[in-house]
Amino acid sequence: MSIEDNPSSPNKRRQFLRGVATVSMATGAGSLIGDAFAQATHGTPPSGIGPKPPTEATRQVNEAYARFLAFDDTVDFQDASRGLVATLPGSGAIPGTHGGAAWDLGQFAFVAGGPENNSPASVNPSLWRNAKLNMNHGLFEVVDGIWQVRGYDLSVMTIIRGDTGWIVIDPLTTADVSSVVWKQLVVPHLGDKPITNVIYTHSHADHYGGIRGIVDEADLKAGKVNIYAPAGFTEAAVGENVIAGNAMGRRASYMYGMLLPRSTVGIVDGGLGKTSSNGNITLLVPTHFAEKTGEKLTIDGVEVIVLMAPESEAPSEFMFFLPKFKAFCASEDATHTLHNLYTLRGAKVRDALLWSKYLQAAIDMFGPDMEVLFASHYWPTWGNDRILPFLGAQRDMYRYLHDQTMRLANTGYTPLEIAETLRLPDSLSRRWYCRSYYGTVYHDIVAQYNLRLGFFDGVPANLHRLPPAENGKHYVEFMGGPAAVLHKAQTYYDKGDYRWVAEVVNHVVFSDPQNTAAKHMLADAYEQLGYQSESASWRNFYLTGAMELRNGVHKVPIGSPQNPDTIRAMPLDLFLDYQGVRLNGQRAAGKTIEFNLVLTDTNESYAIGVENSALHYSKSRTSKSADASLTMTRADLNDVMLGTTTMPNLVTSGKAKIAGNAQKLGEFVTWLDNFDFFFNIVTP
Repeated sequence: MSIEDNPSSPNKRRQFLRGVATVSMATGAGSLIGDAFAQATHGTPPSGIGPKPPTEATRQVNEAYARFLAFDDTVDFQDASRGLVATLPGSGAIPGTHGGAAWDLGQFAFVAGGPENNSPASVNPSLWRNAKLNMNHGLFEVVDGIWQVRGYDLSVMTIIRGDTGWIVIDPLTTADVSSVVWKQLVVPHLGDKPITNVIYTHSHADHYGGIRGIVDEADLKAGKVNIYAPAGFTEAAVGENVIAGNAMGRRASYMYGMLLPRSTVGIVDGGLGKTSSNGNITLLVPTHFAEKTGEKLTIDGVEVIVLMAPESEAPSEFMFFLPKFKAFCASEDATHTLHNLYTLRGAKVRDALLWSKYLQAAIDMFGPDMEVLFASHYWPTWGNDRILPFLGAQRDMYRYLHDQTMRLANTGYTPLEIAETLRLPDSLSRRWYCRSYYGTVYHDIVAQYNLRLGFFDGVPANLHRLPPAENGKHYVEFMGGPAAVLHKAQTYYDKGDYRWVAEVVNHVVFSDPQNTAAKHMLADAYEQLGYQSESASWRNFYLTGAMELRNGVHKVPIGSPQNPDTIRAMPLDLFLDYQGVRLNGQRAAGKTIEFNLVLTDTNESYAIGVENSALHYSKSRTSKSADASLTMTRADLNDVMLGTTTMPNLVTSGKAKIAGNAQKLGEFVTWLDNFDFFFNIVTP
C-alpha cells in the first residue's frame, strides 16, 4: 500500500483544506461529451499505427446492404434541402470562444453526393447515405412562420414567429454556436425581433445547452423572456449524468468518435446529425412547466397543445401540436432513425412500449390535422399522407421490438438469442427512417429484455461469471495458449468471421494486456466490424477501440468538466449522493464520522455521516454530537466545485468556518476517490 492509499498517513489527514476543493461532482459529459474534452480532442487521434483498409468480407457485407435498400429513393434528399433560405459562409465554420473551432462542417467535406450509392468500401452504404443527408446545413423554412437551423450541431433549432417576437425551440448544444447562428443567420434573414420565449423539448444537453448564446439571464429575470419545459426537466437535466457521469463521459468519447479522424476510415457521422458542437454547455432554469397531456399553452399568441412523453427518449420530454401551423413537434420520439432504447454511453433503459403508446396518442389526438411534422433532429416531413405512415411505422417499430422480445422471452429465449434472431419485418426495415443509424435492433432488443427481466438470462452459468481478466486466462489456457488462439483466430479472420475473432482474441487481451499481437488482431477485427456498421454509434465504438488497442489511450488535457449552470442548479442532495459514490468502501472500512454542513444563504443544513463504509445524511437538521461543522454559503461551495476558489482561501478570508475537529474532516476527504476520465475500456 502506498502512502497515497494509506488513510492513516499524517500527510493525508492534513489535506482537508486542499481536499475539499476536490469534493466536486465531476459530472462527466452531460448528455454529450464535456465541452472541454471535445475542444481538446476534436478528431485529433494520436500518432502511431493507422487504420487498415476494408477486407473483401467487409466489402461483401456492405454490398449486401446496397442491394437490399432502395438507393433510388430521392425523397429524403429533397426534404433535407427543402426551403433553404441561407447558409453561413463557406463551410459554416464557427470559431470557439476559448480557441479552436466550435463547429466546422468542412472537416466532413469528404462526405458528398446524392441518393446514389457512392459509398467507400470502408463505410456501410446506408450510414454513408445518412452521412450525406446530414451535410445539409443552413436556415430552412418549414412552413410560413416556422423555420429550422440545421447542420450546425447534432441537434436542430426551430424558430416560430410569435405575435411580438421569436419563439425558439431547442437552442442547440453550446452557446458558442447558437450565438453565431442567431446573429449571422437568423437575424439577417428573418429580422431582428426579440426572443420572447424558449421551449426545451426534453432534458438532454443538446437541446438546452446553447441557451445563453441567445438569451440574457437578466432578460429572463426581468420577465422579458420565458422558458417552457416538460415537468421534471430541471431535475432530469441536472441529475441524469451525475452519479455515473465519469463513466458516461468516457464511453461517450467512444460513441461520438471524438478521438477519431474525420475520414472514410474514421468518423463520418453521429447518427442523429453530423456530430456535436464544441464549447460552453449552459443552462437557464425554465420559468414554466407543462404538466399534463391535453394542456393548452398560449405562448406569444401561439397555441400549443401538450402531449407529455416522460421516460421515452428522455426522462423529461414532451411533444406538442401547433394548430395555427398544423404542425406537430415530435421532439425526439419520431425521427429519421431507429433511436436508442439503450444508449451506448450508458443510461437507464428506455421503455419501447411506453414510447409506442405516446406515438399512438399523437396520431389519435392530432393525426388528421397534421400537415407538417418536425423534430429535434433531422429534417421535417410534409403532408398528412406521409406523416401518418411515418408516425405509424415509428410506433410499430418500437412496439414490435418490445412485444416480440417479450414474446420470445416468455417462451424461454435468452436476450442474446432473441437479439441474434429477431429482425424488423421488411415492411419496416425497408423504410429509411426505420434504419439503425443511432440505435440498433440488436442492442434495443437486449435493452427491452433487461428492462423487464434484468441482466440475468436464467442460465445458471451466467449467474456468477468470472471477471474478464480471470475468465480470459482460463479460456486461453483451455484453447492451448495465446499463440494457438491467435493462429486459430487468424483463420476465422480470413473467413470474415470478425465477431468470433473479437470474442476469442478479447480473452487473450484481457488475460495478457501486453500481448501486442493479440491487441493488433483484436483491433483488426473491431475495425472491420466498424466498417460494416450501419449505426454511427457502433462504428465509432469499434473504430475508437481499434485505435486504442493499437496506440494506447490518448490522454489529452480535458480541463474542468463542470458546467457552472449545472452546478448552480444541482440540488445539494444530488451533490451529496455523488460523494457517496466517491466514497472508497475499503479506505472507510471500520471508520466513522459525523459532521454538519450549514449553508447560510440558502438556509440549508445537513447532518452527514459515514458508517459501515456508506455515506448517509439527513436534511434540515444538524447533530449536536458531530465531530465537526462546516459553515459557508452555497454560492461559495459552488465556486469551490467549479475551481474558481479553494477551501483554504475561503477559510483564510473568513467566508468558511470549521468548528470542531478539522483533522477528522481531513481524514474523511482521504476516503474519497477522484475518478480518472481516461480509464481503460478495451484492455483491463
